[in-house]
Amino acid sequence: MQTSHNDFFAVWAPRAQGLMRIIVAYLFMQHGTAKFFGIPALGFQGIELFSLMGLAGVLEVVGGLLMIVGLFTRPVAFILSGFMAVAYFMAHAPKAFLSPLQNGGEPAVLYCFVYLFFAVAGAGAFSIDAARGKA
Repeated sequence: MQTSHNDFFAVWAPRAQGLMRIIVAYLFMQHGTAKFFGIPALGFQGIELFSLMGLAGVLEVVGGLLMIVGLFTRPVAFILSGFMAVAYFMAHAPKAFLSPLQNGGEPAVLYCFVYLFFAVAGAGAFSIDAARGKA
């Protein structure tokens, strides 16, 4: 029996979605590990936990870790999407509102919309949510 085109996508779309979730979350989490642990070393020093940068670091580390393992993916992704929207409007938009390339906000915009996608679509494959039937 021949496999249809739709069967291919039905099998591989959740896997691609899961892989994208893991890679994006790993990259995102590095922003927090750089703030708190100096890994990778980006020159962050003395970030106080109870500050705006401290809150950002907590969201990046904890949210990134939850996204990597795919636990509570939809609510975590929704929070991270909002966090990235706020980051864009606070730190980047005042420099050049409609030009993320000029104002350095391109990563914030991308993270915002990727996390919005996961808030709607769920974790995909390779996740605790999928194992629990909540993907």
